[in-house]
Amino acid sequence: MSAAQVDENRDMVTARNGQDGPAAPLWVRRPEALHGAAYALAALVFTGQIVAVVLRGSDGPTVLAVLLAGAGVALSWRLPWAGLVVASAASFAVTAVGQDPLSVWMMAVLVLFSVTLRGKQPLVGTGIVAASFLGAFMTLGGFRGGAFVGVAALFSAVAGGATGAALRIHREHWLTLEERAESAIATREIEATRRVTEERLRIARDLHDVIGHQVAMLSLHLGAAEIGLPEDAESSRQALVSARSSARTVVVETQRILTLLRLEGDVSDEEALRPTPALSGLESLIASFESIGLDVRPSLDLPAGFVEPSVGVTVYRVVQEALTNAYRHGDGAATVEVRERGGRICLTVENRVGRSSSRGSGSGLGLVGMRERVESSSGRLTIDSDDGWFRVRAEFSPLGAAV
Repeated sequence: MSAAQVDENRDMVTARNGQDGPAAPLWVRRPEALHGAAYALAALVFTGQIVAVVLRGSDGPTVLAVLLAGAGVALSWRLPWAGLVVASAASFAVTAVGQDPLSVWMMAVLVLFSVTLRGKQPLVGTGIVAASFLGAFMTLGGFRGGAFVGVAALFSAVAGGATGAALRIHREHWLTLEERAESAIATREIEATRRVTEERLRIARDLHDVIGHQVAMLSLHLGAAEIGLPEDAESSRQALVSARSSARTVVVETQRILTLLRLEGDVSDEEALRPTPALSGLESLIASFESIGLDVRPSLDLPAGFVEPSVGVTVYRVVQEALTNAYRHGDGAATVEVRERGGRICLTVENRVGRSSSRGSGSGLGLVGMRERVESSSGRLTIDSDDGWFRVRAEFSPLGAAV
């Protein structure tokens, strides 16, 4: 599946989430918003504690203890584990100076929440904070406030770590569901494309096996009827010639339809609906190559009489492939000559072979296809490369008869 199809499937999932299904919460799509909210709340608590310290006229050790907690919060933004340890250890300092450690506990819990939300080990983080709280409470605090305060400190640490871990797991679960939805849609699209491709190939096989065979038999019988006509039945002979020409045109158009069916999505709707190329389109074809920088020197003397449509298509395609090779691998100008000589259409395209090509090397399939196309129109193709020149020569009968 191509990158464009992947992007299209992702857009379909996004549109479906926004319209037919529940939209992902903001914190799932932007988890940094939760981190920002946690740190904003910690900064608010820190600011309130600083204001309280100033209003109370607390001593230096108390101020340093509060600043240590704030430093732990700031450090955790870049170094989660180091910041968490500093913020948790600040509870010892605050308890040691005899201050209420509630605000420091809140800052440590908020840091723990952010650390576990980032995907760090929740048990380790919770253990660090809980051990610091209980250690400060039991050693320096002297069990002030009773067992209720100790239990509250313990459960606040557990709640902070558990909440961060739970939100992280929920976010990962949500993203997993979205990924599965994308995969399901992509699988459905692939299956639909596969079935369409199989149907196109089935139609192509039917056209080739049934229509192609029947038209070939029709042309054979028309030829036999033409041979069996008396010499004075000129009008009937012309009618049969015209019928054989129409049969060959059907074969060419059927081949074109088969090509479009087999190329599947590589051909745009505009290309599929484009008229069949003909001799009259040679000038615009040459102009298209000139527009991309190829120096083309044309000499066109097109037949004024009737030209079998299949022959016109083949001449056009041969010139197109030859100019494509000249653009990719040639050096300098390319000459194109198409004229009628002795009742036959002769074309020659030649260009100097480049010493090096920056436009990539070809696979050789273009020349093979060119030869097959010419032979299908009962033409003769010659490709040679002498003295540093690459030449393509082809010769046809305007009616497509054997040359």
